[in-house]
Parts: sequence; structure tokens; C-alpha cells
Amino acid sequence: MSYEEVVDSLRTIYDSRADARDRLNKHPWKGDERAAFLDRLRVIGASSLLEVGAGTGQDSRYFADAGLTVTAVDISPEHVTRCRAKGLTVFERDVLNLGFAPGSFDAVWSMNCLLHVPDAELPAALRAVHDVLIPGGLFFLGLWGNADSEGIMEEDGRFFSFRSNERLLDFAAGSFDLIDFHVISHGFQFQALTLVRPASPRRPHRARSRS
Repeated sequence: MSYEEVVDSLRTIYDSRADARDRLNKHPWKGDERAAFLDRLRVIGASSLLEVGAGTGQDSRYFADAGLTVTAVDISPEHVTRCRAKGLTVFERDVLNLGFAPGSFDAVWSMNCLLHVPDAELPAALRAVHDVLIPGGLFFLGLWGNADSEGIMEEDGRFFSFRSNERLLDFAAGSFDLIDFHVISHGFQFQALTLVRPASPRRPHRARSRS
């Protein structure tokens, strides 16, 4: 299944669930991850942030309230509407079509978005994030995972691509240097990566294929 097909399907699903998602309370551990990333951004003096897969805008609003200039993108028109209602600058775009000039942002935040990108197109998605960051810019990537599998979840209808820790780190190494990686067990395993765009170009890297 191509990412273009995934986006078309997800757009319909997320539009239909936008109201319910907007009323969800954030798990405390997700708030902790967000606060820890903000601390890192303050250390490096970051002033601009892009959220990829903003949902209904809770995280973007948090970073904006903390003083950052925030831009958000999401594939769902209903999500975009709710982000704008929160006073956010938001565009209806996907990770492979961000539409920003290279080096536009000091930081990127993406929580449970790139798990919808098929493995075949994940290197391109990571490269797209890399390109909109300044050299030395930080990227928080949060995903559910720990096992290599991808496809449509029958009971849910959404496409997911889950990766083992080793495989996810291998993908990330193609475009970024690693600052921190840890996992959180919350029923299912959550993978939290803080990555940095290297100051100098990387050598070509190919993620290992599944065995």
C-alpha cells in the first residue's frame, strides 16, 4: 500500500473522529515527553517549531504558549479546522509534501504520525523532516512499536507500520544523529527518539530489510 493511498484512507477516518479526539485527555507520560523536549529546545535557544501530524492541535498550542513560533501540518481538514480554532498556523499537508523551504525550523515535533508511513517510504519522510530543519535542529519522533509489522488493523481501519527498536533506529540513522532513545511501556510499547540534524551532510545509508 502506497503512502498516497494511506493518506486518502486516513483523511476520511480522522475527519470522522476529529470531535472525539479533540475531547481526549492527554496521558501524563505524553505530557512529560513534551515538557522534556521543550527543555531541550530552551537549552539550544530554539524559537521555531513545526508539528507534523498535529491532530486537533493540543501539542502545537502547548509549544506556542511556551513562546515558540509554531507551524502545524495535518492531513485531515477537520483537524486543521480545530487547530485554527485554537489560534494556530496550520496547513493541510502530509509529511512527504511539507512545502517549506530548507532550514525553515529550529525543531520538529511528531507524535504518532510517522507510524502511518509505510516502510518503503519512511526514509523519504525522514529526509523531508531533515530538510526543513536547520543544521543542529532537533526532531522528536514518537511512535508505537517494538515489532516489525505493517498493514490495516481490521478492528480500526487505519494503516500502521510498526518497527522493532533496532529497525527504527536504523531508519533514523539514515538522516539524523541520535541524542536520546527510550521506550515507555503503556500497554503497548512507545518509542521516543530525540534526533538532531547533523551539521554536515551524511553518507548514503540504507536501512536493513526485514528478514
